Amino acid sequence: MPIATTNPATGEVLKTFEPLSADQIELRLRAAVDGFAALKRTSFEQRATWMRRAADILEAERDQIAALMTTEMGKTLASAKGEVTKCATGCRYYAEHAEAFLADEPRDAKAVKAIRAYTRYQPLGPVLAIMPWNFPLWQAIRFAAPALMAGNVGLLKHASNVPQTALFLGELFRRAGFGEGAFQPLLIASGQVEAVLTDHRVRAATLTGSEPAGRSVAQVAGRNLKKTVLELGGNDPFIVMPSAELDKAADVAVIARCQNNGQSCIAAKRFIVHTDVYDAFTDLFIRKMSALKVGDPMDERTDVGPLATKQGLHDADEQVRDAVANGAKVLLGGKPLDRPGWWYPPTVVAGITPEMRMWHEEVFAPVAGLYRASSYSEAIEIANDSPYGLGSNAWTNDPDEQERFAGDLDAGMVFVNGMTTSYPELPFGGVKHSGYGRELAEIGIREFCNIKTVWVGEPGMNRERVHVE
Repeated sequence: MPIATTNPATGEVLKTFEPLSADQIELRLRAAVDGFAALKRTSFEQRATWMRRAADILEAERDQIAALMTTEMGKTLASAKGEVTKCATGCRYYAEHAEAFLADEPRDAKAVKAIRAYTRYQPLGPVLAIMPWNFPLWQAIRFAAPALMAGNVGLLKHASNVPQTALFLGELFRRAGFGEGAFQPLLIASGQVEAVLTDHRVRAATLTGSEPAGRSVAQVAGRNLKKTVLELGGNDPFIVMPSAELDKAADVAVIARCQNNGQSCIAAKRFIVHTDVYDAFTDLFIRKMSALKVGDPMDERTDVGPLATKQGLHDADEQVRDAVANGAKVLLGGKPLDRPGWWYPPTVVAGITPEMRMWHEEVFAPVAGLYRASSYSEAIEIANDSPYGLGSNAWTNDPDEQERFAGDLDAGMVFVNGMTTSYPELPFGGVKHSGYGRELAEIGIREFCNIKTVWVGEPGMNRERVHVE
């Protein structure tokens, strides 16, 4: 994929960029090393001042930044504005809490025969962040805010179709006061990533993206003994039980499936409905899905814009075609729209079976699969019959079922009577093929820290002890 801004609503290429040369990459790696040497010596108070300034810039320039994201990847303007605001919130969250999250933690000194014993969190160094296009600002900020507040520096390899957003992010932190080498975008092709990741100056990596990309990064990082955090998407279940408030569940189901034009890792994709309420929920769901306005993403009244890439449109169409060929029934939508750009309408497909790609694969488009379950046990069986385990939703007013869903769903996140989303205050991540490690909250900022044990005793205090590792 060329490094270019291409308007998904029209297919028009607006601006292209040449990948960085090996010499240019080397300069950025040197700057990252120098930037880390400087940043790790700064105080939390100083970093917090800069991070709050970044939040101020985001809020002051929200409309321009949002328009840029809409132009590059097609999300609705209203969604883009919300994303910018969320990024400012994330910056302020870590500005406020980073020092407490990384404070020295006392350990049981008496048990280990020490005067003092504690855990200290210290930054690792330059971290390579490989980020996707679907939330081009938030995905990067939710790495950058905790990483910079911890004293790490970032090298951002962003998706090739959002280069101007990547460049803005570099300027954002420079303008906020962080040093020149603190957060640098790398406009490079995918084939150049391995050389950067294997460089000894890069200490760790994080990736949000496809499962194949995650496997590749994990393999390279593993050979080089480098820490990684991977978020690789999901095929999230949305379970509706008989006690659920159906109208509310259907309202949220539409948003959960079609948010960001259906291109969200934590979007609900598999709608597993108990047979007692299947028909009633399906009627509500189709009526509400069909009411969505598909159109110009720059129009504030638009609910669903284009898909971000031509390949994405092709993939979604092929997955729906495969389901139909194997016996599924399209209840709404089901075909690309005949207009310039990459448009796929809100779609509902019923009768999904294990023979179909949609049963096992993530569909990155506003396409919902409907499944009928005869019992709680069958709903869980369908939900967990997936290689992925990122988010999950369960709708029930039965307290016992709520508790059982929390334990029985194979997922990194379980949201009961609400839509899966990301909050700075909550850990974010998955299990199985959805990856490993966590972003956000206190766990996220500690992922790229050296968790150092410190033992302090009097001279000769433990001389008599037998040492066993």
